Amino acid sequence: MWRWMTWNPSCDPPLAGVMCLLPLSLSLMLKAPMTSASLPALTVDCFANPAANRMTPYGARRTDILGADALALAQRELSQWQGYAPTPLHSLPALARALGVASVHYKDEGGRFGLGSFKALGGAYAVARLLCRELGRKLGRALGTQDLLRPEMRALCQNITVTCATDGNHGRSVAWGAQRFGCQCVIYIHATVSEGRKEAIAQYGAQVVRTSGNYDDAVRQADADAQMHGRFVISDTSYPGYMDVPRDVMQGYQLMVEEAAAQLQERPTHIFVQAGVGGLAAAVCGYFWERDGGDRPFYVVVEPDKADCLAQSAKAGALTAVTGDIDTLMAGLACGEVSHLAWEILEKGTDAFCVISDSAAVQAMPLLAHPLEADPVIVAGESAVAGVAAALAASQSDTARALLGLNAGSRILFFGSEAATDPVLYAELVGETAQAVAERADKVVV
Repeated sequence: MWRWMTWNPSCDPPLAGVMCLLPLSLSLMLKAPMTSASLPALTVDCFANPAANRMTPYGARRTDILGADALALAQRELSQWQGYAPTPLHSLPALARALGVASVHYKDEGGRFGLGSFKALGGAYAVARLLCRELGRKLGRALGTQDLLRPEMRALCQNITVTCATDGNHGRSVAWGAQRFGCQCVIYIHATVSEGRKEAIAQYGAQVVRTSGNYDDAVRQADADAQMHGRFVISDTSYPGYMDVPRDVMQGYQLMVEEAAAQLQERPTHIFVQAGVGGLAAAVCGYFWERDGGDRPFYVVVEPDKADCLAQSAKAGALTAVTGDIDTLMAGLACGEVSHLAWEILEKGTDAFCVISDSAAVQAMPLLAHPLEADPVIVAGESAVAGVAAALAASQSDTARALLGLNAGSRILFFGSEAATDPVLYAELVGETAQAVAERADKVVV
């Protein structure tokens, strides 16, 4: 996997001075319009999930985690929030031709509630659900999220503090939700989270605490401090004894999947979804597994090679943690431990795993900023393009195409999980600001 390219030890850490890891030829290419002739040549590590069994029924256990009733509740609640609108589903016919498939669609979550990522559907929704449970218990009646907006409820919310660990997007969503409903908020970030992502969280009034170590260390610190100070953890990862809130998070994510399914003219044959702890991947997999059973699309989970805890778990046949700095550029995927709830879905629901390098993601970003032919211009962050990078790499390998079943009739669906949530990093990687790319996109639409 891009064995010729490594981090230059003389450079700053990945989040500062990213361009130092790129060869001159690639650096120049990032600033030029993309053509089919200039598509990057990529490789990817793909393997079939040994535990996959498409005849396995979805079953009551998985329905309790991610089921149609919970989705209906999330849809009912979130669709009433100010600013809600389905995000666009882009068709990319030129990219489809380049990949040698029938169609490509990209669900663009960059505009979700103005927060730049799909996480708005998870963290903020989980904050609302927790507040409804806690205040409902005190008041002796069921509450909906709209009830929380009443002045007397906001006054009660002020006495509650929510907290979480984050690499950026989830914490931003939790902080936004806390501000929206009037509760207090403390967010923990780990050592390599950029200042840009820290500021994006702090703007919503949250106290931001930087910790040493990696994301999983920050998770443990947030949990320990929450127990000490009586805070409520709003985490997107689950572990024994902590399931309710992460379940709410994933159930909120499924609204995005429902939107995509409604927007598609034809059912996809393949879905590529990037994974951190696995919450997003499980939400997508669970939706189609419950709906379509054994006829569901071929499901591919994509991870960075520095944080491939799901792939390692699949190979080991048991939950397996990835330790160390986990310093991938794909910050939203920089997780070393699998969410237990997500694994309930993904262990058997995933058909194949793909592992990519940071450089593969970097080269996929300009493919959307400067698309082929008349394809739409899309602002896509480094984590959002992981699925695109994996599919591009797989399309260039006869072995990978055969393993994934990609052919001229394939219809691929991607979930673009974020826009430029770190604008400085985006500009370094793409060679153009996110604002400039967005302005070109608007001109094309007009």
